[in-house]
Amino acid sequence: MSLRERFPIFQKKTYLNSCSQGALSIDGQLAYAQYLRDWEEQGSPWELWVEKLEATRHAFAGLINAETDAVAVTGSVSHSVSALASALDFSGQRNKIVVSDFEFPTMGQIWHAQTPRGAKIVQVPAAGNSIPLARFADAIDDETLLVSITHVCYRNGVMLDVPAIVELAHRKGALVLLDAYQTLGTMPIDIKALNVDFLVGGTLKYLLASSGQAYLYVRKELLPTLQPTAAGWFSQANIFAMDHTAHTPSPTARKFEAGSPPVPNLYATLAGLKLVQSLGLARIQQEVRELTGAIKEGAMRRGWNLVSPVDPQKHGALITLRSHKVDLLVRWLAEEGIIVSSRDNNLRISPHFYNNQQDIDRLIDGLTKHRALLV
Repeated sequence: MSLRERFPIFQKKTYLNSCSQGALSIDGQLAYAQYLRDWEEQGSPWELWVEKLEATRHAFAGLINAETDAVAVTGSVSHSVSALASALDFSGQRNKIVVSDFEFPTMGQIWHAQTPRGAKIVQVPAAGNSIPLARFADAIDDETLLVSITHVCYRNGVMLDVPAIVELAHRKGALVLLDAYQTLGTMPIDIKALNVDFLVGGTLKYLLASSGQAYLYVRKELLPTLQPTAAGWFSQANIFAMDHTAHTPSPTARKFEAGSPPVPNLYATLAGLKLVQSLGLARIQQEVRELTGAIKEGAMRRGWNLVSPVDPQKHGALITLRSHKVDLLVRWLAEEGIIVSSRDNNLRISPHFYNNQQDIDRLIDGLTKHRALLV
């Protein structure tokens, strides 16, 4: 069975919406079935489930070239960032959080929620479909505590110049949080090379699992200085101590975890990560670039308004086209079995390694049929 054949949706649909939700694989289905069998046959096999928790931690750490103890397993990026925010001190001179206009709402919402604790939020405005580096330079100063940036914007597919922004931030003594949700699983990510202090992401999209599981990477040198007040059973140094008389956080990134882990998701996550690893991130990046290149070429040849950059180094795995009736266009394409999505007035098209040129041809044919909604 080929990798593509492991995703049943392609028997009936042309699925190009991985930036919203990865396609369900047979492997994922079997993983959930195995969880139910383990639950039914063993009752409450917590030792097994904790082993799977640690297996996903190890697998994710390997995905980004991190130490295992530098990774926290959480239920969502929202929890990850909230736990991190709870460990930051906004009472001193460094109380600014710099947030770009390309962020997912979670980021802005959580940082703005810190204003009663003394945080001052500074927005970095976009200039059309880009954010010039000079605007980050203007926003980051000696009072900046943290710079919160996305790797790829969920609205238009634009990739920020992460190394350059990190260099600006570190030069001013600020920390950097990278939201890699839209890039994990589509390209090699090396947190050592990127030199970020924190990274968050989840399994819902290109890692081919479901909602309910996410990760937080924390640079190991920072762990002793951060004590999150968002805590729980699994944030303790010994989760089986069952001590309700004290809070004894783990010295590792596990201190950012909370209560019982999302056990069913652990099974699916391991299945999804195995599929990604079987092909390799370098090859996935190459295949995705070929597919997104075909989308861009087809769109530009027909005179459609390409929102994402033409340069493949400046966009991620999702390509966006302008539409003046995008909700209608998404619905009409869905009626023809072509699954895409939208943000703002942009049609979002996001292939993964399981897509092929025939999928792109069907998409272009469908868009040509409805081209009046594109120009």
